[in-house]
Amino acid sequence: MDMKINIADKTGKTLKKEFKDDQASVLYNKKIGDKINGELIDMPGYEFEIAGGSDYCGFPMRKDVNGIMRKAILTTTSLGNKYKRKGMRLRRTVAGNTIYNRTSQVNLKVIKHGAEALIKEEKK
Repeated sequence: MDMKINIADKTGKTLKKEFKDDQASVLYNKKIGDKINGELIDMPGYEFEIAGGSDYCGFPMRKDVNGIMRKAILTTTSLGNKYKRKGMRLRRTVAGNTIYNRTSQVNLKVIKHGAEALIKEEKK
């Protein structure tokens, strides 16, 4: 299964990459909050932190749910929930915090910049 990688920079720009199975396998068994070296995803000099993602059905990954499974958790104000009343809690299905072969999308944020620019500016 292909994996989409979104790399966010503090400038507000996002770089999107798509990896095949063999390229994405370097991210397997990493968890949300782990730091990865840029050489693993062909970006030397960079360092990234895993900020989140989603599984093959679109369920968002949560940092506080361990493992690769999905779980229906009781949530208060958080991750994409709008409440009609104060104090309302809803049961939402979320994915675990570990990347595996059925993870379809991963969000990374830049911690350390490399020599080359992350997003090359096009001249008009």
